[in-house]
Amino acid sequence: MGLPTMWGAVAITYKLTCPLAQENGLGARVATSAVFFAVGTGLIIHVRRALLRELRQARQIAGAAQSVLLRPLPPRIDGLTVAAAQLSADRGATIGGDLYEVVATEHGVRVVMGDVRGHGLAAIGTAAAVLGSFREAVHDEPDLGGVLRRLDRALARHLRDRAERDGTAAEDFVTVLLLEIAEDGELRALNCGHPWPYLLSGSVVESLSCAEPMPPLGPFPLPPDLSGLRCGHLLPGETLVLHTDGAEDARDALGRFFSLPGALQGAVGTAPQAVLGRVFTALLDHTGSTPKDDVALLALRNDRQRTCRSGARGTARPATTHPQPTTHL
Repeated sequence: MGLPTMWGAVAITYKLTCPLAQENGLGARVATSAVFFAVGTGLIIHVRRALLRELRQARQIAGAAQSVLLRPLPPRIDGLTVAAAQLSADRGATIGGDLYEVVATEHGVRVVMGDVRGHGLAAIGTAAAVLGSFREAVHDEPDLGGVLRRLDRALARHLRDRAERDGTAAEDFVTVLLLEIAEDGELRALNCGHPWPYLLSGSVVESLSCAEPMPPLGPFPLPPDLSGLRCGHLLPGETLVLHTDGAEDARDALGRFFSLPGALQGAVGTAPQAVLGRVFTALLDHTGSTPKDDVALLALRNDRQRTCRSGARGTARPATTHPQPTTHL
């Protein structure tokens, strides 16, 4: 309303007070049109600059929120090389409904990858509640089951508080994958409705597990038994790639799904950061640079010193005797 009001006020003032506006000659009409054009252009430029300032401020705020919510991960955590990246489906947005974190604790390296229902600014509060609880619980709880119960309670409180504040029923849910990587590389996992990660071992790309996940956090209570699934070992030189469902649900113009295992196959033997770069490049090429959902990727490579171990790798997958070397960025 401000721009039309200002322009109209200038026009009325000019008509009532300027002698030139009272004349009907061609020169007077040209001069009047020039005055109105100049005033209108000036007002539009002023409004445009104000909007650009607000946009820059909004992006700065979004960047600050991202640094708190999805803070940059260190390149190495307890002998693991780490790389993570997120792509928001909202044009111009820097954060969405995906969440991830890696924390070294006395219980091992603990990892969370999650996906809040929806994307964009509406999902930030829910993601923040889950991540905040995870960052505290991983140090306090001796097992993954305790961590997951803490996340479930934090999500329930957040949804209840939001429902009371907004007066609406909060029906959000969160898919969550919890991983624990012990010092010897042993893997334990709890999965609530999230896609299983992929293991890059030598030249092989395979799913870490085929077990049926539990329901997402939010709509259903957790089962009594949360002992965690044993998923074998992450051996030196092997890489785990965690992802949200936006990666495998992405489609091209013909409706064909993106092949994440195929993209990972082309990234075998590269550093985690290069793995993410190749996957995102392939994903954007597949979708025409317009993904319909948020996408988050997290890659962890075991770069710990190799130790001699006897016996099989585990029950989840067969042993790999010749892991391929990788290069660092």
